[in-house]
Amino acid sequence: MSITQSMCTSFKKALLDGEMDFSSNTTQTFYIALYTEDAELDADTQVYTNTNEVVGTAYVAGGKLLTISQTPITSGTTAYINFGDVTWFSSTITARGALIYRNAPSNAAVAVLDFGSNKSTAGANFVIDFPTTGVNTALVRVL
Repeated sequence: MSITQSMCTSFKKALLDGEMDFSSNTTQTFYIALYTEDAELDADTQVYTNTNEVVGTAYVAGGKLLTISQTPITSGTTAYINFGDVTWFSSTITARGALIYRNAPSNAAVAVLDFGSNKSTAGANFVIDFPTTGVNTALVRVL
């Protein structure tokens, strides 16, 4: 199996169809779920699944709610948003990657994150530290 970092193709279509809303007044919520090295996640991933999702202390299936760190902004010809960092406190888990998804109405996939190798905690905080928000660094960018 493999995890390939990518923006999900179905997410790109959902943007064009007007199905994704990252504005400050949105009722949509976004989550991040962690996966083991046995997961198959890539640009073709369309929805959240619990197949090969991490199991461990302080981890709940479906992952954690993400906080959008600002409303969508633009710089030049690029629009972007970013998320606040996420922490699983006092966790004992091993994860190889993650999936960002909108939970309702359809658990629609947004992006796949590849950690490059297994990352583990044993009674410690598991932190996903999102990149600095900026035109060249934000996680979700439309160029």
